[in-house]
Amino acid sequence: MVIEGKKILLVEDDIALATWIVESLIENQLCVEHVARGDLVLSALSSFQPDLVILDVMLPGINGIEVCHQIRQTSAVPILFLTARADEFDEVLGLEAGADDYVIKPVRPRALLARLSALLKRVQPPAIDTTNLVYGALELDQCAKRVIYCGNEISLSTNLFDFLWFLARHAGEVVDRDRVFQNLKGREYDGMDRRFDVMLSTLRKLFNDDSQQPKKLKTVWGKGYLFVADAWQVESFPDEV
Repeated sequence: MVIEGKKILLVEDDIALATWIVESLIENQLCVEHVARGDLVLSALSSFQPDLVILDVMLPGINGIEVCHQIRQTSAVPILFLTARADEFDEVLGLEAGADDYVIKPVRPRALLARLSALLKRVQPPAIDTTNLVYGALELDQCAKRVIYCGNEISLSTNLFDFLWFLARHAGEVVDRDRVFQNLKGREYDGMDRRFDVMLSTLRKLFNDDSQQPKKLKTVWGKGYLFVADAWQVESFPDEV
């Protein structure tokens, strides 16, 4: 499993367990940062910029479910829950909060590494040339400005395509409005122009993304836009767009 060098943020208040996990991950050539409280996670996420978060459910400060909700407001980083409970309530609640997977304590070293490897492979940037992108059911061809979604071709204006392409090229990264304007319009954002907000709304309708609780194309308040790479999985194409 080729995951050496990846950065893992471990959030676990059981110091003995955390020490064992940290040592095990470091032995497998992973970079690890550990925090023991839920209310320290967002700060660590910002400073450490992990490739994956291992998150305990029961934490002091803020519980893991709420922490997961908070992370998902600004980041698509893979989240693996650690839980001491095997019942369906924990599983459903965790996945609905935005977690990608979970493991039940006690943790087995090889099983943990296998889960980490699987999650990290899932969110790797597409191993394709720079003029094509594929995320789940979405395919983008920059040269032809062609969009395929769930096997159907979607007709986009040049402006809409360029905006979608730019967001997709920075999947998992919150892109601020000034950066969008600089790259797509060649000028700074004036603080008033809402054209890209309107475009985002149009794209959500075309790709069946809930405008109230979007999963594919998000607006992060006060920060910018987020293309969520792992939200474009195969689904039924909407009857109307």
